[in-house]
Amino acid sequence: MVVEIFGKTNCAYCDKAKALAEREGHEVVYKQLDVDFDMGFIAKEFPTARSFPQINVSGNYVGGYDDYATLVAKL
Repeated sequence: MVVEIFGKTNCAYCDKAKALAEREGHEVVYKQLDVDFDMGFIAKEFPTARSFPQINVSGNYVGGYDDYATLVAKL
């Protein structure tokens, strides 16, 4: 399972998402705001997003950290 995390610096939930994915043995692709993407990308790719991180799992949009944690709990 590939977990693509779009996060930013100083973001506790971004760090929690990375840690959870690593703990679960998922392949993690972490992309950082202002390094790998900008806010224009977020607005286009995740138009309803209001927080960080935004997460795709195996190419499918999941949502934020809580949504990803819920998905992991169901696996």
